[in-house]
Amino acid sequence: MAAIDCGTNSIRLLIADLPDPSAGPSAPLVDVRRRMEIVRLGQGVDQTGRLAPEAIERTRVALAEYAVDIEKSGAERVRMCATSASRDAQNAADFRAMVEQTLGVAPEVVSGDEEARLSFTGAVRGLPADAESPYLVLDIGGGSTEFVVGDRERGVHAAISMDIGCVRMTERHLHGDPPGLDEIAAARADITVAVDRALAAVPGREAATLVGLAGSVTTVVAIAVGLTGYDPTRIHHARVSYDRVAEVTADLLAMSRDQRLAVPVMHPGRADVIGAGALVLQVSMERAGADSVVASEHDILDGIAWSLAPAA
Repeated sequence: MAAIDCGTNSIRLLIADLPDPSAGPSAPLVDVRRRMEIVRLGQGVDQTGRLAPEAIERTRVALAEYAVDIEKSGAERVRMCATSASRDAQNAADFRAMVEQTLGVAPEVVSGDEEARLSFTGAVRGLPADAESPYLVLDIGGGSTEFVVGDRERGVHAAISMDIGCVRMTERHLHGDPPGLDEIAAARADITVAVDRALAAVPGREAATLVGLAGSVTTVVAIAVGLTGYDPTRIHHARVSYDRVAEVTADLLAMSRDQRLAVPVMHPGRADVIGAGALVLQVSMERAGADSVVASEHDILDGIAWSLAPAA
């Protein structure tokens, strides 16, 4: 089966097989291939309300390569979910037509609630035994951030999507290089209002474990644990304290874009928005009262793949 997650900042592919039934109900998928490209589909959409033609073209190029990989793999089921940027855009029909022509499958523009539930499914399967439930799963995307509370036994209890993604917050507030203190304060205030609204809607402050997903979280964690290169096996299920997250966030916001590009674990397409993503993580931990975050490399992409399983 093949899953594609097309967000505001990146597009990702997972081709996977189901685990052997003997591995137990919490076993992760068996990866065949994972890919990620930064296409910035949501470029400018917060200001214009439209997907830029060049952003749609960048996405088309990546999708064409994914289509080749999927055909070679012989995947029997394919599902593509498009999230925040294409949910907000006035010209979503242009995007949909491009996807159908390139991939042969219509994109599903999932609701914020469905996005949150897919993220939870992908993140919770395979969590270590010492990660106590209930969980607050925090999925920081480019255009939005999902807050999901649940446990292994009953699944999702409550979920909400807020428009505080790393691209959206950067375009809205963080214009300097590096951003000024007034810009950072404005971003923090905006994020705080949204996080408090989210935590009033879902019981995140009652969660025993905060699980962080997506590139902003995994990049912050990679820096926090001192990696000299991006290593998913070292990042997956690493636990980092709030104090360390706050240190990394302050450092990233004080750097210029060129300085962030020089950080060994930094993806070039994330360097200009990582400060905002880190700030969303820090404020969310602060307002939820979480003293640490457990990073997961498994997220909505894995949730989309699990949704294709026969028993799903």
